[in-house]
Amino acid sequence: MKALPKSQILRFTEKAIHLARRAVSRYSSKFSKHRYTLPQHVVLLCLKVRKNTTYRGLLDELIEMPRIRRVLGLAELPTPSTLCKAFNRLDMAVWRVILTLSASLPPTSGVVSVDASGFDRSHASKHYTKRAELTIQQLKVTLLVDTKVNAILDLHVTTTRKHDSQIAPSLIKRNPEDIGILLGDKGYDDQKIRQLARQYEVRPLIKHREFTSLHKAWNARLDTDLYGQRSQSETVNSTLKRKYGAFVRSRRWWKQFRELTIACLIHNVDRSL
Repeated sequence: MKALPKSQILRFTEKAIHLARRAVSRYSSKFSKHRYTLPQHVVLLCLKVRKNTTYRGLLDELIEMPRIRRVLGLAELPTPSTLCKAFNRLDMAVWRVILTLSASLPPTSGVVSVDASGFDRSHASKHYTKRAELTIQQLKVTLLVDTKVNAILDLHVTTTRKHDSQIAPSLIKRNPEDIGILLGDKGYDDQKIRQLARQYEVRPLIKHREFTSLHKAWNARLDTDLYGQRSQSETVNSTLKRKYGAFVRSRRWWKQFRELTIACLIHNVDRSL
């Protein structure tokens, strides 16, 4: 009988487990029961977000996925509460490391666009929202996107109305080796950003706000073909919202930062398949 070809989710799982083994240790502690490994937890959490399902729903599907379980090395499945505890235990720093590794999978060009978008928070219970007095309706997510392959190099998430010009410097400082040309709209028009970019040998291609005729002249001299690639970051933002749906579900806002990071690294792995 002819062997079945590898499905996309199987190839995703193989790449994800490879990244997870490079990013995290085998077990969280020497006192661990050594029943499940941290890489297994990482990939299971990625699959949950990728399939836009619940912990219980994911584990129910995995019962009928023997090839996925074989790749993960799972002789038995964890309980939903085990996965929930693993998500709480894995810090944002861990997911950032895996995101950085996933961005190196596709061949990037160094032409990078920065742009922000709002992501709605989804709450399972309106009663809980009122009782906990949750007033934050959206998260502001700023993505650093390589325009050649639409890989997400980094992200910044905030619950505040922080201006774009205050967010961009931290993204530049964290990723100077991956940025050759930085594309940005007028929201990033700040001389401090341009000076910082040049310090790291990054060419800033940011439109000026047109207060004078000189600003109009500077904008007219921009390389329109190169600057036009900035729209790729908007494409990635819309893809995340359309493909993964309302994945921002955690009750705590700082846990929602992790969910967004997981969605970004899933996007990168999918782009490399």
